[in-house]
Amino acid sequence: MSSLEMTLVGADILRPDGVEIGGALALGGGDIQPFESGRQIDLSGYRVMPGIIDCHGDGFERHLAPRRGAMKQMGEGIIAAEAELAANGITTGVLAQFISWEGGLRGPEFAAKVFDGIKSARSRVVTDLIPQLRFEIHLTEAYETLPAQIAAWQVPYVVFNDHLPHDRLAAGKKPPRLTGQALKAGRNPEAHWQMLKDMHARRTEVPELLDQLAAVLTEAGVRLGSHDDQTGDGRAIWRNRGVRISEFPETLKAAEAAQGAGDHVILGSPNVVRGGSHKGNASALDLIAMGLCDALASDYHYPSPRRAALMLAKSGLLPIEQAWGLVSDGPARVLGLTDRGRLEPGKRADVVVLDADDRVAATLSAGRVSYMNGDVAARFLG
Repeated sequence: MSSLEMTLVGADILRPDGVEIGGALALGGGDIQPFESGRQIDLSGYRVMPGIIDCHGDGFERHLAPRRGAMKQMGEGIIAAEAELAANGITTGVLAQFISWEGGLRGPEFAAKVFDGIKSARSRVVTDLIPQLRFEIHLTEAYETLPAQIAAWQVPYVVFNDHLPHDRLAAGKKPPRLTGQALKAGRNPEAHWQMLKDMHARRTEVPELLDQLAAVLTEAGVRLGSHDDQTGDGRAIWRNRGVRISEFPETLKAAEAAQGAGDHVILGSPNVVRGGSHKGNASALDLIAMGLCDALASDYHYPSPRRAALMLAKSGLLPIEQAWGLVSDGPARVLGLTDRGRLEPGKRADVVVLDADDRVAATLSAGRVSYMNGDVAARFLG
C-alpha cells in the first residue's frame, strides 16, 4: 500500500512541546505536511502519538524459531515479527541478533540466515527494520571476517557483549545450566565446558582485537554500543574505542559515566513496567528520575515501550512529551535518524493512534498503514 494523503482531525496530538487538544495532523507523501490536505479522518476520542522507535529488541526470535529445531523460513518469520511490532505501535524496529559462542539461535550460521532474511523481507513490510549485531567479544575466530560480513549484511549497528561467566571460570567451577546450554548448541557438555575454559584463558587477546575491530567499523560508519556496563572505568574503555552507546548499564556509576561523557544511555522498558530489574541491577525508574536515560527499548517484550512511557507520564515522573520522547525522539537521536521521532512538518509520517484505554488502534509508518483495528478502521475506511 502506498503512503496516504489525509488529515487526522479531532484527536489529541502529542507535539514536541505538549498535547494539542483536538488538533489536526496532515500526512502526505510519507511525511507530515504543514497544511491540511486530502480526506479528513475524524479521530475524536483518540490520541495521536509519534511512532515508537525500538532501538533494541530480540522478541522477534520466537517468530523465527517457535520451538527448538522448528525454524521458519526466515522471510516469513520476519514478516510475522513485523506484524507484532506494528500491533504495538513500533514504526522503526531494531532487530538484535547474536553472533556468539553459545551456538544454536545465537550461532554465526543462524545469524547469517537472519540478516539475509531481514534484507529479503524489507520490500514486503511497512515497518522500518534495522538489523543489529550483538557480538560476543570472546569469539576470537570471528574477528577477521566480521567487518566484511557486517558490510554484506548491511548492519549499521553493532553492540559488544560478554556473557562468559568469568568468575566461575577463574575459580574452576562449572557454570549453572551448562548441560542445557551445551545441548542447545548441539555440543557435548564436556566439550562445551572445555571451550569456555579455553576462551577464558585467551581473554588477554581480546582488547587488542576489539581496538582493531572498533576502528574498522567506526571508519565504515557503523554505530557501536556496549552491553551491560558495570563500572565507570569500563565505560571509559569502551568510549576510547569509539563505542558511544551504553545499552542497559547495570549500575548507577556506569550510567553516570556514560552520560557525563556525552554517550547515549539505553534502558529496558520492561524494567520500568516491572518497577525494577529482574536481575537486581540498577532500577530504570531511578535512572530516569535522575535524568540518566536517552531511550527506552523493548529488550524482549514489544508491548513494554508504550506501557513504560505511559506509566512514566501517569505517575507524574515525567510530562507526557518527555516520557513518550524516550520511545520516539530519544531513540531517533541515539540511532542518528534525524527524519523521525516527532510529529512536526517535514518528519516521516510515523504515527500511533491510541484509543481511550491506551491500546494501539492504528500504526502508520511513513504514512503507510502497518496495523489497524476496531472502530478506528471504520473511520479510516469511511
